[in-house]
Amino acid sequence: MNAQNRFAVNVSSEIGRLEGVILHTPGQEIENMTPTNAERALYSDVLNLSVASVEYAEMRIILEQVTQVFQVKTLLEQVLQNSKVKASLVEKICKNENADEICGYLLELDSKPLARCLMEGVLMQKDNLSRFLSNERYSLRPLHNFFFTRDMSVVINDWVMISRMANKIRTREAMIMEAIFDYHPMFNVKTLSLLSTELQLEQAHIEGGDVLVARDDLLIIGTGSRTTPQAIDILIEHFKQLKKPQSILVQELPYEPESFIHLDMVFTLLDVDSCMIYEPVIMQPNRYKTVLIQIDNGNVKIRDEQDLLSALAKLGMPLNPINCGGSSDPWIQEREQWHSGANFVAISPGKIMGYRRNINTIEELDRKGYAIIDATEVVDKKVDLTRYGKCVITIDGSELARGGGGCRCMTMPIRRAAL
Repeated sequence: MNAQNRFAVNVSSEIGRLEGVILHTPGQEIENMTPTNAERALYSDVLNLSVASVEYAEMRIILEQVTQVFQVKTLLEQVLQNSKVKASLVEKICKNENADEICGYLLELDSKPLARCLMEGVLMQKDNLSRFLSNERYSLRPLHNFFFTRDMSVVINDWVMISRMANKIRTREAMIMEAIFDYHPMFNVKTLSLLSTELQLEQAHIEGGDVLVARDDLLIIGTGSRTTPQAIDILIEHFKQLKKPQSILVQELPYEPESFIHLDMVFTLLDVDSCMIYEPVIMQPNRYKTVLIQIDNGNVKIRDEQDLLSALAKLGMPLNPINCGGSSDPWIQEREQWHSGANFVAISPGKIMGYRRNINTIEELDRKGYAIIDATEVVDKKVDLTRYGKCVITIDGSELARGGGGCRCMTMPIRRAAL
């Protein structure tokens, strides 16, 4: 692929106009879930693919109307056409998942069926006693979580961080994204991989749902059940080498319940002057710490801050908070946060997408001046988004929300226009 077909990767904000995004449309890997493996795969329930697909299509079609959309499966198929990359990735995956017995079988497959196997799983051949007696159904388990593309990699300015997932069942997702960014001819981008051997500190885990690119010189990172201080320490060392000032605001998160797994489940940026918050976590400084890390010319300063919003204001980024679930009833706030009520993705400043089911959150946005647009009207081209200022596009999420994530979780921006 020549330089003219290259896609320049750059994300320096959460809200700049979206110019490229990576999605994974949920497929057969969702159908391969059972109540037993759903819990192991980090779900609390089994999803209905036929319903989830209809809901997901609303988001996908809208994104296709406003930006360039890339599918993980297509990118992976194209990368696997390189025989050296194919051999390296398959061997790495089989070693990581103790699946050496299928390595030869996988290497014989063409790129399309191989990509499908790496995402949808490979049934275990019960051809010896150990495997016959095993309760496992798969030699390679299906990647039930892959439609949450946000988690496995993060574009930070003009480079990509490859995540190190907290749960080993998701490591293959990060390996696939690492291969795509390192070897797809469309990309020419530097990666920092926490999967690399020299960085594999046992406790160093970080996932994209915890990483918000607030500005080119400012990250906001949640630390809790999925992202650890040890991983943030690796980022500090990386920024020390870059020789330019960088700030990281670290927000401590509760470890329970599971709806708090990532920062973007309690805090997302909506516009240059506003953010969505789950107030009981974000505005409780005595319970959950906010820490500012400042890196300049190799020097590091760390101090406590009162809370996330006051810290952002001191850094020149004052934001008006909008409450997930509204402002009147803590029970409603808790209920809507559980169903990803704080998890919005911006397609441009002030134009956001989220779940329609979180009625009180949507009404609160309405009170704050956001026009409410039903996704079906955009899909059917009855609405021209360019004619709107601040607006929230509401997609159906009765099934998708049960997977434990919202629109930000399901989108991985690879380029945004500078603000």
